[in-house]
Amino acid sequence: MNENNILGVVLAGGKSKRFGQDKNDIKLGNKTLLDHTLHKIKSKFNKIIIVSNKNLKKEYTIVKDCIDGQLGPLVGVLSAMKWIKKNNFSYSWVATFPCDTPFFNISIIEEFKKISKLNDNLLYFIKSKERRHNIFGLWSLKLIETLEKDIVKNNFRKVEEWANKIGVKTIDAPNDHIDQFFNINTKDDLIEAEKIFKNNKYD
Repeated sequence: MNENNILGVVLAGGKSKRFGQDKNDIKLGNKTLLDHTLHKIKSKFNKIIIVSNKNLKKEYTIVKDCIDGQLGPLVGVLSAMKWIKKNNFSYSWVATFPCDTPFFNISIIEEFKKISKLNDNLLYFIKSKERRHNIFGLWSLKLIETLEKDIVKNNFRKVEEWANKIGVKTIDAPNDHIDQFFNINTKDDLIEAEKIFKNNKYD
């Protein structure tokens, strides 16, 4: 397939209310949480952007939310899509990753690439152990107008609800000996993540 077909997007615009400070800058081992995600995906896409309203000092393109108010991941996805259109890029898909889930298996990216060739649906999420992970997603650019309308006019905010409305297919994640979709929302979660990190000798 054409590797230019998918834009890699890290959604890093959350308010981090439950954590109490910006999670992007929190360190796990010798990398920040954001850097863990970027390190994993950087060789898998020709282009990666970070959607964030913060002034991040990164060598990646930073795209701010296209709608003010920090309205959640759906706006982040829409912002990535509008950035593609604004710059006349030829990407047909957006692959999204959260900034606070450092242990995911990068083989899911190959699954995204395979599924993008089938064109049998416009939206795919990763699933493991009967749980759907809505931020690990592959979104067709064909959804842009519907997504914008549903955010602006129909007040959709939750990814789960919007995906169910649109119709989403799931991709099974490979089994792993750890909870690869463990996400860090609180300080207690960070303590648990540090144990996982140490016990599994992540670099």
